[in-house]
Amino acid sequence: MRARLLAAGAAGLLVLAFLTGYFGPSAHATGPIPVDCNRACLEGLVNQYLDALVAHDPHRLPLAADVKYTENDQVMDVGDGFWKTASAIGTYKHYFADPVTAQAGFIGTMHESDHLVEMGLRLRVVLGRITEIETTYYRQGATGLADLPGLDASGGPEPLWLQPIPPAQRASRQKLIGTANMYFEGLQNNDGKGVYPFTDDCNRIEDGVRTTNNPNLGRPIDGFNAFALGCKAQFKTGFYAVVTRIHNRRFPLVDEERGVVWACVIFDHDGTHSTVTLTDGRKIPMRGFNRPSSIDVVEAFRIENGLIRRIEMVGSGVPYHFNSAWQGGVSDR
Repeated sequence: MRARLLAAGAAGLLVLAFLTGYFGPSAHATGPIPVDCNRACLEGLVNQYLDALVAHDPHRLPLAADVKYTENDQVMDVGDGFWKTASAIGTYKHYFADPVTAQAGFIGTMHESDHLVEMGLRLRVVLGRITEIETTYYRQGATGLADLPGLDASGGPEPLWLQPIPPAQRASRQKLIGTANMYFEGLQNNDGKGVYPFTDDCNRIEDGVRTTNNPNLGRPIDGFNAFALGCKAQFKTGFYAVVTRIHNRRFPLVDEERGVVWACVIFDHDGTHSTVTLTDGRKIPMRGFNRPSSIDVVEAFRIENGLIRRIEMVGSGVPYHFNSAWQGGVSDR
């Protein structure tokens, strides 16, 4: 009888070890993550990840044996890629948390040798171990507009992002995702005639630079400067017709308490829009969009009363019609 009990106990330990990933690269890591990992716990896990990253030591993390890791949607081993070149954690830190699905997000600056890099990071926890690590990096010059030094100097997000939505005004996860997806519906083949769910004071930051209500960004062409306009006004001009397809749309992280949605998508530009005809008839040249190209995008939305108030994006150029290593979502058109 005692022998049978010992055998059963050993079998149980084997199952537990398999489920929690003890036979994988996490064997030397700290203990499992709490099952009820709350906001503070998830943000602490992000900090643990960043510390391990700059130490070039994945063994500092509680990784599952089958953890999936990507950089700009390319699958690779944990410890490869940016794990070898990260030199320091930057100053800008914006944390996201979804305790319901045990996922954490982060947009922040990092140092790679003597260069600033912006990183979007998503972590997923299952059975006390990290099972998914999705990272997106913007390196200076990857797209046309950026201000990583300015972003780094700001230290953190606008306080509005961190304010709880009053309980009576909180939307469901499904409604929050639906509002975020309306943004992509309005942006894809933008013609100025869609339904655009923005507040009057909506602002957007892309790769560290504010691309709305910023008349100092860009140069007017025929009296038109898209970046001087607000979110809704931009969409109503049809300026974004260059974005011909937005696919692999995923919304893995939702924070109902703060009205935040974390989205991952691919923007396609088919190269046929060297000029855009605005809704008022003006023709605006679009330099750099006369050839097929795509952008791998992480985009976070702050949504209040069914309207988007703040947007923060990390995006980097990828080959045209690029397909994500992470499948599924609202739309894969």
